[in-house]
Amino acid sequence: MKKSLTFLVSATAVKVLIAAVVFSSCVTKKQYQNLQSDYATLQTELGALQSKHSETLQELAGSKSKAVGLEKALEEARKRHAELKEMYDKLNASLSSSLNQNTQSSVNISKLVDEINASNAYIKHLVEIKSKSDSLNLALTNKLTRSLTRDEMSEVDVQVLKGVVYISLADNMLYKSGSYEINERADQTLSKIAKIITDYKDYEVLIEGNTDNVPISRTNIRNNWDLSALRASSVVQALQNKYGVDPKRLSAAGRGEYNPVASNDTEVGRQRNRRTQIIITPKLDQFMELIDEAPATSQQ
Repeated sequence: MKKSLTFLVSATAVKVLIAAVVFSSCVTKKQYQNLQSDYATLQTELGALQSKHSETLQELAGSKSKAVGLEKALEEARKRHAELKEMYDKLNASLSSSLNQNTQSSVNISKLVDEINASNAYIKHLVEIKSKSDSLNLALTNKLTRSLTRDEMSEVDVQVLKGVVYISLADNMLYKSGSYEINERADQTLSKIAKIITDYKDYEVLIEGNTDNVPISRTNIRNNWDLSALRASSVVQALQNKYGVDPKRLSAAGRGEYNPVASNDTEVGRQRNRRTQIIITPKLDQFMELIDEAPATSQQ
């Protein structure tokens, strides 16, 4: 732009100079023509410079417009970048939270699988023990029934209920009427039962006396409670003293008239209720050990 202004000043100066020469002195025709030619040339150059000047101004205006557009685009790009960064931060935080939750879920699932496996193992163990117990009970029952005579079987009832062996002995086979003394006729049967009890050392033995509801009238026996307990005690002592059963495995209990299996309204029913039961069960400490072995479950 400075160059354009310089040529513009120079052309004006030439024009003034020609006018000064023309009016101040006399020139030759040739000199005048040369001056005219120079003037025309300068005029042409001046026009070109003016045109260039206009173009330069337009270019500058366009550059300013472009600069404004670029600045605006840059500002929008920066704003979009900030929005994207904010979205990225939120997504990253959400991803981290999800990963933490997934990790915790994986831990919980792993613990649950371990608990299920432990429970399955425990259940399998219980099933194995029950199967073993059922097999032993069946073997015990079969062994006892095979050892009893037909007459003895008519007065002895052997059952297995819920894993427990019940040997029910009729009252008239064991004792005299209204007495707790064991008669000689019961010795052979008790000896066979004692042999079975001795062979199965992992079982507890409960002797339970039962009566009918007819009141007892003896000076040394107050009621049916006393009678049932004394009868159970007599069997326990016979198993210990005569047949060598470990007394630590034995216990005696009297149920009196309060555990009937039949109606006391008939003689047949009262006869059934007058009985002594030998109850053979697995040791309680074995059940307690099984309970202690039960796998713990986590509290959610």
